[in-house]
Amino acid sequence: MPVNLLPPDPAKLHPVAGLRLGVAEAGIKKGNRKDLLVIALEPGARVAGVFTRNRFCAAPVTVAKAHLAGETPIRALVVNTGNANAGTGEDGLDRARRTCDAAAKLLGCAPRQILPFSTGVIMEPLPVEKIVAGLPH
Repeated sequence: MPVNLLPPDPAKLHPVAGLRLGVAEAGIKKGNRKDLLVIALEPGARVAGVFTRNRFCAAPVTVAKAHLAGETPIRALVVNTGNANAGTGEDGLDRARRTCDAAAKLLGCAPRQILPFSTGVIMEPLPVEKIVAGLPH
């Protein structure tokens, strides 16, 4: 949650055509907290990205760049808090890809059509099992 800001009033939010949002409590770092977001995009939606130029990108950045570089349209963004999946090497890349695999199965698309995003603690393995379990919610 942003510092010093109140949560938005759902009654005052306006729908955005072509987007569906889903949030869940996956228990990535703490319980009783919404820490997983899926933004599903309707066919025809377009996505662009701006990324760090740091040579030491986190695994989700590397995977997202690769997916955006492909010819297949992006269908969803999966965002987790509590764990950045940064500084985790090949294992972190595998965990980011497994997140994409699980979301793709639920959404009926290819894993390369999913962009993973993670924020939180660095140098710890991403608890992908918790994310996979939280995605259906």
